[in-house]
Amino acid sequence: MDKIKHKILVLSGKGGVGKSTVSSQLALYLSHIGYKVGLLDVDLCGPSIPKMMGLESKDVHKSTKGWVPVYTDESQKLGVISIQFLLGDKDTPVIWRGPKKNSMIKQFIDDVNWGEIDFLIIDTPPGTSDEHISVTEELLKHNPDGAILVTTPQAVSISDVKKEISFCNAMKLPIIGIIENMSGYVCPHCSECTNIFSSEGGKLLAEQCNIKFLGKLPIDPNLSICSERGINYFTEYPNSSTLASLKSFVDNFNLKSNNNNNNNNNNNKLKV
Repeated sequence: MDKIKHKILVLSGKGGVGKSTVSSQLALYLSHIGYKVGLLDVDLCGPSIPKMMGLESKDVHKSTKGWVPVYTDESQKLGVISIQFLLGDKDTPVIWRGPKKNSMIKQFIDDVNWGEIDFLIIDTPPGTSDEHISVTEELLKHNPDGAILVTTPQAVSISDVKKEISFCNAMKLPIIGIIENMSGYVCPHCSECTNIFSSEGGKLLAEQCNIKFLGKLPIDPNLSICSERGINYFTEYPNSSTLASLKSFVDNFNLKSNNNNNNNNNNNKLKV
């Protein structure tokens, strides 16, 4: 963990808001612009990252230094760890009680040989229960940058994300900012964006809670297709509005300049 410059949790109190989409696309974008990235899937009961990254058929291996991530290509700029790699059959359910889940998460945090990388993005399940407490407690030992909170524009989602804000405050986990996902629909033919749900909910929540608003991510049918097929969206659609949105998110990051467990709280804006 000490060799990882930036550690970021992706959280939301609500299921179905697109945490895995944000996590996977953020990791892909950061590797796309030249960073070395790790993507850790701690959604033990619903691990979707391997499918979205086109890695469903891969296996994880253990070395003398710990588990070796599964890499998306030979450049090894993006490595992935998920419980799915340990299950074999993708339809096998994880029927575990809390202590076994907590033990698995601790191993994911402490026993993976990521090497020297720029970012570790951690995709989490919805809620504020065992898995979140375990991953947050373990990660706080390694001075993380904090959490990105994902919401959709609707009031129901925003209400649950408020609980996640309270969770972060209770755990003393810094909040990097809020992303409003599914914010409008991008037509695949003319690229016009239409608000099919309510709009600005994430921005208003950020203003109410005095949290940075990182931006909006629209519904993009091409992104959905690429995620379902495990195709790299950015190589397929290099001029997309989604790519522009992710660049905006990263431009708005305020990340710690030093993450080597020295309690250095000086923040520098990430340059890309």
